[in-house]
Amino acid sequence: MSTLKFKDLQKMDIKELGKKEKELKIELIKSKGNPTKGTTKAKEIKKIIARINTFKTMNEKAHLTKQKGEKHK
Repeated sequence: MSTLKFKDLQKMDIKELGKKEKELKIELIKSKGNPTKGTTKAKEIKKIIARINTFKTMNEKAHLTKQKGEKHK
């Protein structure tokens, strides 16, 4: 598993982000079952999932702001 940087997330569309998030959640569940390497890997996976959610939220807010601006014109 490689670390997803914010630049990588910007290149993905919303469907890809959702798909990647689901894959990471499944991987998180699997990593919790492995007590030796599970905690470090789980932390990294949680950070990536949080990064994806943050990016999604930013896009939604930008979209809503854009819509409000179009209504006032």
